[in-house]
Amino acid sequence: MMAGFGQGTRRHPRSRGRTWSRSGPDRATLGIIGVICAVAGFFVLGIILGPVAIVCGWLAMGRTWSRSGPVPALVALVLGAIDTLLAIIWLAGAAAPGSGLL
Repeated sequence: MMAGFGQGTRRHPRSRGRTWSRSGPDRATLGIIGVICAVAGFFVLGIILGPVAIVCGWLAMGRTWSRSGPVPALVALVLGAIDTLLAIIWLAGAAAPGSGLL
């Protein structure tokens, strides 16, 4: 009997090597990525990097809004929210009449 191409991968499509695990270093990595995006968002593209930091922080916290999550995840969440808020305020101020932008 011949094995079909890819038959071994069909048995366990969610094996550890193929997808991210739900715990372990991936959450820590997501928290750090979120913090980097949040800090970079203060300088450039805050309207994009702020929500990215929020999502990374939320995923790093294990998709729950608990305060007992890892510190980088909470920092990414808070700084991402501040980034997004400041970017929205800046965009609203830039789009105001008489600002000379449009």
